[in-house]
Amino acid sequence: MAIQEQMRKGTTTVIVLNLLAEVDRPMYGYEIIQELEARSQGVFRFREGLIYPRLHEMEQDGLLRSEWQGEAGERRRKFYTITAEGRRRLAEELQDWRSFSLTVNRLLGSESRP
Repeated sequence: MAIQEQMRKGTTTVIVLNLLAEVDRPMYGYEIIQELEARSQGVFRFREGLIYPRLHEMEQDGLLRSEWQGEAGERRRKFYTITAEGRRRLAEELQDWRSFSLTVNRLLGSESRP
């Protein structure tokens, strides 16, 4: 299980960027957590202590932009949207992931060699 935890932590940025690119609408932090857990069918648990710092880091890096939404007197939520830089980074990371996973599958005998 420890290896799964390390892999999840190492792929959080690309997973969040991919989700925001796919849904193509702003999402707030807890909504992102719920959707990622649902998409992993509960295999991965995305704790707030992992996601929120990563969202702030991605925002500082220009991969996301955020906006507070909510009326006065109501609960305000910070919504995140992927930026053009985030989409560029996502494309790079997806290409890297495909190459990495193909190589690992070859090493494990799960992928036929060309």
